[in-house]
Amino acid sequence: VQLQASGGGLVQAGGSLRLSCATSGGTFSNYHMAWFRQAPGKEREFVAVISRDTSSTYYAGSVKGRVTISRDNAKNTLYLQMNSLKPEDTAVYYCAADPRSSWYSSLIRSYDYWGQGTLVTVSS
Repeated sequence: VQLQASGGGLVQAGGSLRLSCATSGGTFSNYHMAWFRQAPGKEREFVAVISRDTSSTYYAGSVKGRVTISRDNAKNTLYLQMNSLKPEDTAVYYCAADPRSSWYSSLIRSYDYWGQGTLVTVSS
C-alpha cells in the first residue's frame, strides 16, 4: 500500500489549506485513515481520523473546530481541510492507513502504512 500526501505549503495565520492523500496498491475502503503531524523537535502527534465507512470522525483537541477530515472511497483519496491556521500548526503532516483495527484509533502503533509527509508552514 502506498500513500502520497500533497497540498502543503506556506500560508499566513488565519489562512486555509487542503491536504490530500492518494492511495494505491490496496483496498482503500478497508482502512481507517488518519492524519498525524510532527513539528520540528517534537514527537509525531495525532490530528484526525475517519472510519473506513466514513461514518465516524475524531479530532485532536488542538484542531477540533478548525479542521475537517474526509475521504472519497471511489477516488481512494483522503483529505484534510484546515482553516484558521495558527503558527503552532506548522509541521510535517502525514497520512496513515490502519488495516487491522475493528474501530478507528488515534494511536500511532495502529497504523501500518504511512505517506511521506507534506510540510505546512504557518507564518505569523
